Amino acid sequence: MSWLFGYKSQAPPQGGGDGGPEPPGPPPSSAGSAGQMAGDANLTKAERKAMEAYRFDSSALERAAEAARTLERSKHAREALELSKMQENTRQQEYLAKVKEYEAHIETSKVEQKRVDHEERRKTLAEETKQQQQRAQYQDQLARKRYEEQLAQQQRVQEENLRKQEESVAKQEAMRRKTIEHEMELREKNKMKLLEAELRAKAKVDRENRDLTLEQIRLKAEENRITVMEGIKTAGSVLGQGATALLTDWNKVVTTVGGLSLLALGVYTAKGATGVTARYVEARIGKPSLVNETSRFSLLEALKHPIDTVKRLKHRPTDALQGVVLQPKLEERLRDIAIATKNTKNNKGLYRNILMHGPPGTGKTMFAKRLATHSGMDYAIMTGGDVGPMGREAVTAIHKVFDWANTSRRGLLLFIDEADAFLRKRSSEQISEDMRSALNAFLYRTGEQNPRFMLVLASNTPEQFDYAINDRLDEMVEFTLPGLEERERLIRLYFDQFVLQPAAEGKKRFKVEQWDYSAVCSRMAKMCEGMSGREISKLGVSWQAACYASEEGILTEQMVLDRCEAAARQHRQKMAWLSEQEKLDHKSITGGKGFLTQ
Repeated sequence: MSWLFGYKSQAPPQGGGDGGPEPPGPPPSSAGSAGQMAGDANLTKAERKAMEAYRFDSSALERAAEAARTLERSKHAREALELSKMQENTRQQEYLAKVKEYEAHIETSKVEQKRVDHEERRKTLAEETKQQQQRAQYQDQLARKRYEEQLAQQQRVQEENLRKQEESVAKQEAMRRKTIEHEMELREKNKMKLLEAELRAKAKVDRENRDLTLEQIRLKAEENRITVMEGIKTAGSVLGQGATALLTDWNKVVTTVGGLSLLALGVYTAKGATGVTARYVEARIGKPSLVNETSRFSLLEALKHPIDTVKRLKHRPTDALQGVVLQPKLEERLRDIAIATKNTKNNKGLYRNILMHGPPGTGKTMFAKRLATHSGMDYAIMTGGDVGPMGREAVTAIHKVFDWANTSRRGLLLFIDEADAFLRKRSSEQISEDMRSALNAFLYRTGEQNPRFMLVLASNTPEQFDYAINDRLDEMVEFTLPGLEERERLIRLYFDQFVLQPAAEGKKRFKVEQWDYSAVCSRMAKMCEGMSGREISKLGVSWQAACYASEEGILTEQMVLDRCEAAARQHRQKMAWLSEQEKLDHKSITGGKGFLTQ
């Protein structure tokens, strides 16, 4: 209620307490205002502010008294007083609320300051930790640098010592070489002096014995001349008497001529008989030059390898697919072929010619050997690549092979590996006249089925065969890459052959660690996808090599898996090296089910 009593706080109010206009008061006199301004001009700024704070405005008190009197006369004086009280209470409550809000703001500021302090402390700790790490890294770098400098210093010292040692050794070697050279020079001088002395002594002796030597030479020459002259005279007299006796006696002339004729006839007959005997022995007992391997008994081979010959004669496997792992349908069909071939041999029937084609290393050669042994026949293996280099002699060599095959009493299975090397198409292939003649000779000898021999051809690209060759074939068998089950069987077979059996025999530096062999073989079968039987057999050999290369001679599971992974990686690399034409030629490399066509 400051407006009621007419006082002000610091600055003069611009309006009434409730916002209404103040009643106008008498203006101050000009003399008073001028005096006041003159007095204030001599005061400082702070003194003027202090004086203004304690000034009393009498006009405002008069206006307040006048307003109070007016209010007392009004009929609403009591309501105005109550309203003023209520306004004052409201201002006090607002002031208390502002005070509490200010206190809450102060508390919030304190909390925020604590949070800021904590954040600053955390950042400070993080920065200190970072600096400590950097300091530790720097110290580590310094220590490493010092260590490297020490190593470099040691290396320089060692190099210097080594250089000095080399220089010392070089000096010693030079001194030793000079000493040896000096000794050799002295020895050579001594030898020369001894030789000169010997030569001088010998020359002296020769000079003294010269006359005696010349006399001995003359005597020997005279004796030799007399002996030769007597020999000539004796031979001439004997030949003259013989010729005279022969010419004067007709019976001796006839006998001499007949003896010479019989001698010439004997020489010619012996030469012809020897050639005929040699050809007979080559055809009946020997082995033709084109045949690389055969199970047929040969006296020369028996003398060279008697133990292998006895084993081959005693060993007779009962199953043609022993040691051969193929797909079930293919095994069933091959077993039928083996049984039919054996019965054909026992009944002296006509053999059927077979073509086996497919990727390399799928068991074609192995099955051909098993087929011949199972049926009781002999087998002979030749390669088509050996025919081309023979040139004009290829025709004769082919005829010798078939003549030799016809002389077999047990029957012969003639296996020609890589047969497409010389049995190519005559219409589309550019082949030489020698190869064409060799092909015609082969066609001539295989025009009809024979009870003496059975023809088995093997090729990776059967589409290159001449049509006439296809006409000679009775059955065609495709050998494909092994599937998952076949790979697992092969891995188990070669793991037992190359790992378990040598370990059971107790060979030196060959032991096997205990692990789950079955699970490992199944895992490796999945890793070896696309690999042939030959590649898997080489994997078995690599397991042995890994065991032999280890320090303790123990084969672990990790070693087996590592070798398998390396073999699979090498197989993928080999497949990546194939050109597009090779991939088309060997289309069965990509897999597929094995089947037989008839």
